[in-house]
Amino acid sequence: MTFSLSQVTAVELPKNSLLQSRLRPDDFVDCYRVKSHLPVREAAEVITAFPAWARLLVMLRNVVVFPFGLKDGSAPEGDKVGFFPVESETDEELIAGFNDRHLNFRVSVMRQDGHVYLATWVHRNNLLGRMYLATIMPFHVLISKDALKRVGHLNA
Repeated sequence: MTFSLSQVTAVELPKNSLLQSRLRPDDFVDCYRVKSHLPVREAAEVITAFPAWARLLVMLRNVVVFPFGLKDGSAPEGDKVGFFPVESETDEELIAGFNDRHLNFRVSVMRQDGHVYLATWVHRNNLLGRMYLATIMPFHVLISKDALKRVGHLNA
């Protein structure tokens, strides 16, 4: 069975997502979904197991932002998915992410009605946060869709 990115669709953030309580008028949020019955933690592990090309982009990002004093994505010891610290987890949703000088972000991995959802919430703290988000947006979308494509392949 072949699988294409067209099977990953952009959708509204589900109303029962824990990210809903964070939303403010100027915040960024996006959400994608794919058909899958993977448990939330397993889907989150697949999503954050970046392929080599995405890891290279993250390394490049870390070099570029180092002079600005931004976090490099390494999280202290504890519960993590990929390099993101886990904030909360239920059978239906896992929230991970952290706050930084320029922005606060969280990712949500949800399982609902035969789909896995991947949502990203960002609160930009300043002009640097706005510039940063605008710069990474094309890569964010590509990485998000690729991550859900990999989740969908596990059910193909």
